[in-house]
Amino acid sequence: METLKFKAKRLYSLGQRPGAVEKEDYIGSEEEEEEHNHKTKQERYRKRKNIFIQYYIYFTNMGDQSILPVSNEEILSLCAPKPTETEEFIMQQTMYRIKDPRKSVPFYTQVLGMQLLTKLDFPSMKFSLYFLGYEEPTSLPEGLTSKERVSWTFGRKATIELTHNWGTENDDNYKPHNGNQDPKGFGHIGVMVPDVYKACERFEKLGVNFVKKPDDGKMKGIAFITDPDGYWIEIFNNKIVAEIVNPV
Repeated sequence: METLKFKAKRLYSLGQRPGAVEKEDYIGSEEEEEEHNHKTKQERYRKRKNIFIQYYIYFTNMGDQSILPVSNEEILSLCAPKPTETEEFIMQQTMYRIKDPRKSVPFYTQVLGMQLLTKLDFPSMKFSLYFLGYEEPTSLPEGLTSKERVSWTFGRKATIELTHNWGTENDDNYKPHNGNQDPKGFGHIGVMVPDVYKACERFEKLGVNFVKKPDDGKMKGIAFITDPDGYWIEIFNNKIVAEIVNPV
């Protein structure tokens, strides 16, 4: 059976040769045929690019697995069976502080496509919380701050909680620590997308800041962008990640 690395090498080589993309028969006007052929070439290029990614990562990314500081066997031995008392626990939220909700909320809703799940205001302590996540708009209970909506929000998995301390939006010296400068701590959140390259093409058109584009560095097919406060967001596809860590 042909292994992934040899298949990738063969197909990538094919994709690099002039004229490797065959012309398909297409019935239509000359303009329609030209557009069809252009889209076909783009799609084939994208597929060859993904094959090259698989080929590249096979040889460059994972390294020597025998020198790990913690082996798979050891880490599994440190994991106890799930306690029955935690049966209904969920990973519900990640909180970080933002400078200006008028910039952050549009970014997460319009650029990343999240929904604003609820908003909680605390006037006596002068801060507000904005909860966002990937939920269908039709599933949101009525009333942004209603009791039902708040209860529903706090039962969703994998939300983000943006904390706005009133007044920071007018403070030129305020800048949250994103965890990626010394002293390092928090790193990033991650968003899974169907196609990293298409997503990043859109981000570029929207003027989003990149820390890493998909073809930068050794980890091909994965990108990092930043939100208005400089927090990192990893953009990845689950299948590409699986190929990076287990390409054969």
